[in-house]
Amino acid sequence: MKRILLILLCLSGVLFAGATTPELITIVNPSPDTAFLALRQQHDQAIARQDMLTAGKCLQEMGKICYTLGHYSKSLEYYQQAMSVFEEVRDRNAQGRLLNDIGQLYYRNINKAAAKKEFDKALYYFEQGKNSTGVAETYGYIGHYYEKQQQYDSALFFQQKALDLYQHLNDTTGIARIYENLGTIHEDLSHYDTALVYFNKAYSLYGPYTYDGLEVTNNIGDILRKTGKYAASISWSLKALQLALQSNNKYQEGAACKDLAKAYNLLGRNDSAYYYMEWSRKCQAEIYSAQNNQQMNFLQALYETNKKNDEILRLANSHRMNRIIYIAIATVVALLIALALTIISRQKLKIGQAQALSAQNAAINKVQKDQLELKSRQLANHTLDIIQRNQFLEELRYSLAQLVQDEKRDQKKQLQQLVARINQNVSHEKQWKEFTDVFEQVHQVFFDKLNARFGDLTNNDIRLLALHKMNIDSKDMATILGISPDSLRVARYRLRKKLNIPEGDTLITFVQGL
Repeated sequence: MKRILLILLCLSGVLFAGATTPELITIVNPSPDTAFLALRQQHDQAIARQDMLTAGKCLQEMGKICYTLGHYSKSLEYYQQAMSVFEEVRDRNAQGRLLNDIGQLYYRNINKAAAKKEFDKALYYFEQGKNSTGVAETYGYIGHYYEKQQQYDSALFFQQKALDLYQHLNDTTGIARIYENLGTIHEDLSHYDTALVYFNKAYSLYGPYTYDGLEVTNNIGDILRKTGKYAASISWSLKALQLALQSNNKYQEGAACKDLAKAYNLLGRNDSAYYYMEWSRKCQAEIYSAQNNQQMNFLQALYETNKKNDEILRLANSHRMNRIIYIAIATVVALLIALALTIISRQKLKIGQAQALSAQNAAINKVQKDQLELKSRQLANHTLDIIQRNQFLEELRYSLAQLVQDEKRDQKKQLQQLVARINQNVSHEKQWKEFTDVFEQVHQVFFDKLNARFGDLTNNDIRLLALHKMNIDSKDMATILGISPDSLRVARYRLRKKLNIPEGDTLITFVQGL
């Protein structure tokens, strides 16, 4: 069995490899969204004190969280930002560790050639920096790459090189990890006796009361089953199940139950096999539900972070405009004082006052123009946020609705509740309130004319007219309103009748004429 739950990076705390900066904190058992927000805060603090290395490590860990939750494009974005920082501070070891992370990301995205390229670059940086631990770790990644390419001679060669280095460094954890990798390779080659030897060595170094030790316990049970030693296999799998229950590790709990089901089936004890297979299936359902909740919470945290950054930008622009106004006022006051003190002629005084007034009006006009441009950008960004959010929720709602139709009735109620929650979010009135507030500020004249001529329009009518005013296309319009294209056509037809728009004229023509 392979180590696939990288989400333990988030659940075990936010740690930086090789970090020595005292300001870095460790979060005990956080959820991904909590860890992400804490890392964002640490990043901002590091930027404020110009600690670029810490800022880069924060970005790297934020990328790991995105990778763990399957947001690969966002993960790569944070990794690239971190790489720019590490290149600026010229930290080759940090660059090497990050290149290994990027290599794993490319590998997960089925871009194996790019993954190998990143691993090779990481190896070069570690060798240049004489970082033996980094070299050994990268050898392990390269060996794993060759294993998945079924180039087992190369895989064994690099794993052995990694093992030699870890033994030289007396790194027990590293040695155990390579023993486990070697066991996996020999298992793929059906060399079960050799695989069992390596798994036992890894187990003796890990110990049972760790995540890795628990996984190796499951591996040993799996090998014993494959070699026909069913009683011994069941004993090890039951041991793994007990350890998984004690540590509340749902993934390993499900894996142990699945191995037990296979072993009992081979013994002809199908009642026990069915019992443990059902147990394994329930574990998978719980893991799936937990991952969905983590995805939703993380997306909300990401949205809140972006919203906070937008608010900071808005305040910065507001301060900038205030400074312009203060400068203009100070200029006027200075001119008045200068004019009063110099007692110039009446004509010069009038000219000076006219010039000051013109400058003040120009400054006010510039401020108003900047405000209108800012509100227009906010309106466009908010509209895009609504489209993306509703598209995402619509896709997720459809997927969950398909699952509800499944005959697995024990998870049907829980999935129905998730669909109901998504339905509530698709038509969230708060989004429309924020959209309407910004729209009214940008198109105040449009709203004044609309309210003056048509007093019986509903909120939905006004929303539809506002979207036409912004020249939103029909597909995005339906997505924003949370309705089908057919329902959009019906809504347009009814609105045309209510507004008494003549045949041949369109809603867009009517709206643009207001």
